[in-house]
Amino acid sequence: MNLILLKNKSFVNLASMVIIKSHAEFESYVGREIGVSDWHQITQEQINQFADATLDHQWIHVDTERAKTESPFKTTIAHGYLTLSLIPYFWKQVAEVQNLKMEVNYGIEQLKFGQAVLVNNEVRCRVSLKAIINLRGITKATLFITLEIKDQVKPAFSGDTLFLYHFM
Repeated sequence: MNLILLKNKSFVNLASMVIIKSHAEFESYVGREIGVSDWHQITQEQINQFADATLDHQWIHVDTERAKTESPFKTTIAHGYLTLSLIPYFWKQVAEVQNLKMEVNYGIEQLKFGQAVLVNNEVRCRVSLKAIINLRGITKATLFITLEIKDQVKPAFSGDTLFLYHFM
């Protein structure tokens, strides 16, 4: 098995990772699933750190005791924006885009949250290439991303994420 250790101490199987070296290679995935990331568990520590970073300390995220009694989920839940912020992390597990000068997060469109991610849920991204366009030498890729929750039918969210790639 060909594994690589990531900065967060998790491993990615390089055999299942897609390698994209050019606009033309990227374009070959239009209308197709590119891949699925590994599962990642959302911990209370991660939720608390996100609350600190964003100054969003709403009790449904950080007050475990109150959530047990007052929340309809009976536990804390991840911030919606926390789950969105994991897209680049998951995308790097699905594909390695090479020969780049620069990569830019460009936007999110038509995104809908389907259900809350509870503390200790495991989530992963399923990614397909919805569209790609060459903007005078800059590749604009529209990825349709679904954040799946382990053992749940309904996803946490699904929608289009846009990236700009400046290939060499």
